[in-house]
Order: sequence, then structure tokens, then C-alpha cells
Amino acid sequence: MKLKPCFSLFLLLVFSFNLTAAIKIDAPAPEFELTDSYGKTVSLKDYRGQYVILEWTNHGCPYVQKHYDSGNMQGLQKKYHQKDVVWLTIISSAKGKQGHVSAEKANQLTKQRNAYPSHVLFDPDGTVGKQYSAKTTPHIYIIDKQGNLKYAGGIDSIKSANPADIAKATNYLDESMSLLLQNQAVKNPLTRPYGCSIKYKS
Repeated sequence: MKLKPCFSLFLLLVFSFNLTAAIKIDAPAPEFELTDSYGKTVSLKDYRGQYVILEWTNHGCPYVQKHYDSGNMQGLQKKYHQKDVVWLTIISSAKGKQGHVSAEKANQLTKQRNAYPSHVLFDPDGTVGKQYSAKTTPHIYIIDKQGNLKYAGGIDSIKSANPADIAKATNYLDESMSLLLQNQAVKNPLTRPYGCSIKYKS
């Protein structure tokens, strides 16, 4: 059955609303507490007064591999680590699903890839991922010093797994953080993320 144009538009709007329903830019970011790869309990509230970047990841995802194998993700981590920005890498893959790793494996990946996260956090039941409506790996969020969400969406503007596209894309993470550090408004505060679907428990 062929859908009428107006009904097709309605379905698109419903889908878009569901994707971003829990995402409220300039509103307080959902609080959370997770365990990191060294067994430390990490709370978002611990970093009030600093900018915080949340990066959802899955090392088996080709879209994640695009940004790590090229060094793009590590370059951003190092750049903002030097500017006193907290970078929290979150794994919401459920046990038995792609991307789920032990603490030992997570630390091994960090070392092998020369990554610079402040912490790698485990969310195997998906509670925090669902609080943030995280859909893909990667999926990026930026929280300001007051604990308000300032950016949510894709790492950049070209939805592909090809590393050659990185240089051609607008890097939304870098653009947004650069503006915030200059006390300017984010140009594109809410974008559509791309990548592999997060392998939630349910």
C-alpha cells in the first residue's frame, strides 16, 4: 500500500520525536553513577564545574573503528583533556552482545589505541544509555559546567564508516566544544547520530 505524502511526513515526525524525546538541550543532564574499568565509582555530579563529554562506544562497530583506527577520536580526547574537559567513554553493550568487554579488555583497548578517556564506564543494563536516549556508537553528548546538556548527536556530519570522510566532515564535537570554551552558543546543538545500534539488554 502506498502511503499518502502527509501520512509519510507524520511517520517521519513521530520517528524523529521518539529519537530525541528525552533529549533536552539547555536542560539539566540526567545524573548517573557507574563503575569504571578500574573499579572506581564515578558520578556525573563529581565533575560539576567542568565540561564533560560523553562518548558511547562499541569497539566492534565499524563506525567506532573509523574514528579510532584513524586516530580521530584519540586526537579529540587528547585535545580536550589538555583543556581540562572530562571525557567519559560509556559501554552500554549487554553481556553476550557485541561491544561488551571485561574491565581488563577495556583497559587493554585504551592502551592499544593510545586513547585518552578520563574513565571508561560500564552500563551493561543500559540504564544510563536509555536515560540519555543513546541510539548509536558513537553517540556524543556535551555537558557544561553547570550540568546542562549543550550538545547531543553525531560526532560529525558525514554518516559513513569510511575514514577518508573524516577530513571532509564538520566535526560537531570539536565545533561545539570550541564554541563553548569561547563562551559562545553551540551552532548545531542537536544532530542525528549515526553508527551501529547500541546492543542493549532489551
